[in-house]
Amino acid sequence: MADFDPTAHRLVPTRTFDELAIGEQFPIPSRTVTDGQFAAFQVVSADNHPVHYDAEYCRSQGYSAPIAHGFQVLSATAPGAGLFPHVMGQRLMGFLEQSSRFLAPVYLGDTLYPELTITDLVRQRTTGVVTLRATVHNQHRTLVLDGSQKFLVRL
Repeated sequence: MADFDPTAHRLVPTRTFDELAIGEQFPIPSRTVTDGQFAAFQVVSADNHPVHYDAEYCRSQGYSAPIAHGFQVLSATAPGAGLFPHVMGQRLMGFLEQSSRFLAPVYLGDTLYPELTITDLVRQRTTGVVTLRATVHNQHRTLVLDGSQKFLVRL
């Protein structure tokens, strides 16, 4: 037992900025959108627009059912839900920037498949910036979200 080192306890081996590669993918586990997630996100966001919870209102607007809030879909791309921050370990300094385009509605019961892909690596003096493309597809292979995220990492 004396040989155990809690600082060495890792989900995956950590890597340096220079060991990353453009095109490298970090899939995030799929998840099916549930009533509970809709309700929890409504509470957290304080968004009470009926398009997110009123089935009759949604039908009157041409939707088959309530649709997930865009930020709820975006939350599926949280890097901590996948391996990217574990790969960076203590080198990960901060989340710098995020942008997204919401391309198709996400309905209750849809299954989402998020993924992050390295699209740019900018080396600076003592840090680097990692740009990741964030995508979410649904069970019909439809791209419902496309965006980017930037992270600052120690070299």
